[in-house]
Amino acid sequence: MWQVVGQNKAVSLLQRSLELGKVSHAYLFIGPPHVGKMTLAINLAQAMNCQADERPCGECASCQKISSAGHSDVRVIGLIPNENTSDSKMRTEIGIDQIIEIQHAASLPPFEGEYKIFIVEGAELLSNEAANCLLKTLEEPTGNVIFILLALNESLLPVTVVSRCQRLELLPMAVGGVENALKDGLNIESSRARLLARFSHGCLGWALLAASDDGLLKRHEEETDRLIGIINADYNERFISAARLAAQFSRNRSQVQEVLDLWLDFWHDLLLVKLDCRDIITNIDRLDALVDMAGNYSLAQIQASINSIRMAGVQLRQNANPRLVLEVMMLDLSGKESSGRGIPAGRLLVKNE
Repeated sequence: MWQVVGQNKAVSLLQRSLELGKVSHAYLFIGPPHVGKMTLAINLAQAMNCQADERPCGECASCQKISSAGHSDVRVIGLIPNENTSDSKMRTEIGIDQIIEIQHAASLPPFEGEYKIFIVEGAELLSNEAANCLLKTLEEPTGNVIFILLALNESLLPVTVVSRCQRLELLPMAVGGVENALKDGLNIESSRARLLARFSHGCLGWALLAASDDGLLKRHEEETDRLIGIINADYNERFISAARLAAQFSRNRSQVQEVLDLWLDFWHDLLLVKLDCRDIITNIDRLDALVDMAGNYSLAQIQASINSIRMAGVQLRQNANPRLVLEVMMLDLSGKESSGRGIPAGRLLVKNE
């Protein structure tokens, strides 16, 4: 039984390939975080090694082992702690050593199933050397080995790697679909389901996590409060916040990108309220505050702040100096001191490290 929800097109394609015996040796699943890429990859791994007539059954010994990450022929490759550092800091790239290791494993026959499945999580984080090394394996496929690459942005992958894979794009669900899934499947109270659905942006996986972990909503609330504080802060306080975020970025890049995404949501909601489109905002729990704030900014000021946050996210992904990027962003954000007259977004060039 396919467990991924809201991805009928992708599931139908894979199911048809299974029925025809024409499963690709390599897939590339594209989509935002928590949209269902890993769930679909696990389901495909189960289907390829399932012991039942209708695959994946989800109940046989093989499916159960794969679901619990206990199957010797199914492996997930991604960022791992760097064993060469005393503080076990997270790597920023998937290294060639990891790809060489799975190449060796791929050369051996399956141990307990029919197929060896290698799932590369965050494939856009492959180093150049690792991507080139993987390309050689994709160019010379083995009959009982399948690679599944999961990525947020295929443009960050070498074109040669993308061309060797069958591409499947997983799109977010309609927000109403997520809300209904939460209410009908988990019996979540209507107002809470509506809030989680808005925050999820159609990615059911995030909504399910937040439904079972109150800490996610609490962090969302804290970061929104922090943003409002920064908007109303002077430049000295903004620079302190930039330093805090830069230090956090050195420890966990994805967390800072999530913070910037949350800030984008808030400023975008401010824009929608300004345009009298409040029915489709994300932060429905902040409607009163957004209405109060909207009168203090022009559309140009709000758009400039949105552009500044977007540019900061792009520059951080390009390995620009995080402290400088975040300081420029803080200067660009409209607020108490800047009043929209800060440095225009993008006017300062941030050099790569």
